[in-house]
Amino acid sequence: MEGKMYSWKMTELKADFQLVESPLPELNQDEALIKISGCGVCHTDLSFWHFGVKTKKELPLTLGHEISGKVIAGPSEWIGKNVIIPAVLPCGECELCKKGRSNMCQKQLMPGNDFDGGFASHIKVPAKFLCPVPEAVLEKYPLEKLAVVADAISTPYQVLKKSELEVGDLAIVIGVGGVGVYAALIAKIMGAKVLALDIDNEKLATAKANGIDATLNIKGMDIRTVKENVKEIVKILGVSRFGWKIFEMSGTKAGQELGFNLITFTSTLSIVGFTMDKPEVRLSNLMAFDAKVIGTWGCKPELYTEVIDLIATDKLKINDFVELFPMSKINEVFKNTLEHKYKKRSILVPDNQ
Repeated sequence: MEGKMYSWKMTELKADFQLVESPLPELNQDEALIKISGCGVCHTDLSFWHFGVKTKKELPLTLGHEISGKVIAGPSEWIGKNVIIPAVLPCGECELCKKGRSNMCQKQLMPGNDFDGGFASHIKVPAKFLCPVPEAVLEKYPLEKLAVVADAISTPYQVLKKSELEVGDLAIVIGVGGVGVYAALIAKIMGAKVLALDIDNEKLATAKANGIDATLNIKGMDIRTVKENVKEIVKILGVSRFGWKIFEMSGTKAGQELGFNLITFTSTLSIVGFTMDKPEVRLSNLMAFDAKVIGTWGCKPELYTEVIDLIATDKLKINDFVELFPMSKINEVFKNTLEHKYKKRSILVPDNQ
């Protein structure tokens, strides 16, 4: 296909991204070429760029896996459609896919990890699991803002379903930044009483303003003090002291240790945030409390339509939680994200939009 594309390449650890111009890629059968509308900046991108987590594809590599855009070439049934690209693209045929665990497909492809991702003007992807965006949703939000569906919203959605959250349960969300705030909002939509824990008053205030039942700034508190405060809030909310659903979203050692120490009888702790650090926990607590710890990896594409429906029906609103930047500001945005200067999810928009 004739034409040019540009991409921002990671060339080495901690180095500035480099702008590269190249021809548009040739498509294989069942692949689609998508003109990118927006690509969100995720903690996983920071892990690749700054913290030494290895990508599957060797550098140089275009990062970015939280992508929305419009199909401009490929299978005829997809051309012209506005889509979300799932952050995890499974094969759809293997044992895990057939068992409903396609997010863990061992042949999966992840943009910005297995192949060049979304910090670019265009991207080539398998068409099989693209998620179409209905016009009703586009009447509410521009396509670039909907990039957050690909990870920041869909990942907590999947883990909330896996946690077996029930109406009336207490959901404790540790870290209500980019991904965590969606976990809190979706837990509320699912009928839980939600307690948000963070060290940032502004993030907690935003959560509270969007209907979260209770918040607690845990900055400077030791674990014992946090637990005492949580127990008091439980009494005020009138929820059970058993079966808490705890969601660790911060991706920090302190957050993971706190989440584990909040486990009580029949609790479920869900680990969503990622860190290379190793927490110190007493695993025997799981036995003593008949509790469980679960993890999650992305979101299987089959659930994306359910996430889109939450937005289409106005149950989930996203404007307060995203901020747009020109993609040419990528180096500035990554550095500011690393330094926790943003309160919202950053979405990079190609400059030629």
